Formats: sequence, C-alpha cells, structure tokens
Amino acid sequence: MSDQTALLVIDAQESFRHRPYFREDGLPTYIERQQTLIDGATAVGIPVVQIFHVEETGPFSEASGLLTALAPLRLDADAIFRKRRHSALIGSGLDVWLTRNGIRRIIVSGIRTEQCCETTTRHASDLGYGVDYVGEATLTFPMTDTTGREWSAAEIRARTELVLAGRFARIATVEEALASTAERNAA
Repeated sequence: MSDQTALLVIDAQESFRHRPYFREDGLPTYIERQQTLIDGATAVGIPVVQIFHVEETGPFSEASGLLTALAPLRLDADAIFRKRRHSALIGSGLDVWLTRNGIRRIIVSGIRTEQCCETTTRHASDLGYGVDYVGEATLTFPMTDTTGREWSAAEIRARTELVLAGRFARIATVEEALASTAERNAA
C-alpha cells in the first residue's frame, strides 16, 4: 500500500435513494467515474477508505439498513468510518487512521459534491493534507436558492471546483489523480 495517499469515498451510500431530492440524472456517469477511481486506486495500492454518514433516524440511521455502498458500486475498503458531521475528519476516527498510516495526501470523491466532499476537502487542507478533489467522481443534486432559482448539479459542481481550486485542493480527473499518485510513489 502507498504510505502517502488514500482515496476517500465519502457517503456513497444507499441512504440517498430515500431522500426526496435524489435524482438519477448524472448517476450512471458518477458510478462509472467513481468505480474507475476505486479500481485504479486498488490496482496501484492506494488504500480505499469508505465513509458513511449516520443520523439518529431516517434513511441515514444504522437501523435503516441503508448504510451500504450505493449500488452498483463495488469496493473492498481498507478502512470504514462513520461520521455525523459534514467533514469526515470530525469525530469519525479518520484523522487518527490517516496519521497512523502515514497518509499526507487524500483523494476526495463521493456524495454530495458541495457538502460533505467540499467540507472534508477544506478541513483536510486546513490540517495540512494535500488534496486532489475529483469532481467527476462526486455526485450532487439540483438545489433551489432563496430567490427560487434552481441550480443544476453541473452548476454546483462547477462552483465547488472554482472555490476549491488552488486554495484548498488540486482539481483532478480520475486519471490525473491516479497518475500523480503513481508518479509520487515512483519517486
């Protein structure tokens, strides 16, 4: 395994299918990109970390039976964490695991682009981690602002990448994230 980089798969869980805002739009592309990232990370020895969002009740609760990988994603995680906050680094034990395993760079992917993925990216950057944010391996859903304007998932992704780029993360494609990790490991 790489002693420098880990792939975070944040909240890619069945719970989302049971939220009223869930849409299938963009799901096939997300699944393909997320699976390619997972498979590529596994192939080059990057640890894959699966993170589940947990709430007391509803589809994100332990009792719901929905804290499983969003089908048809397939992954054999090296570590699994549960979180109750937007940042995967608060109260989950992930920060301890990263430190113990010598991880100093993370690749961020998962659901939702502008919420848990963005928040984890900002938090990790503030803690000194290098971050590759792989927007094409994130998924979100349209949102309506206070003026009644609906923002598409593509607009939300573009905005998220804009505010993260060069400040909190390097915005990377699946292939770029995997290639730069392979280059760092070869050096």
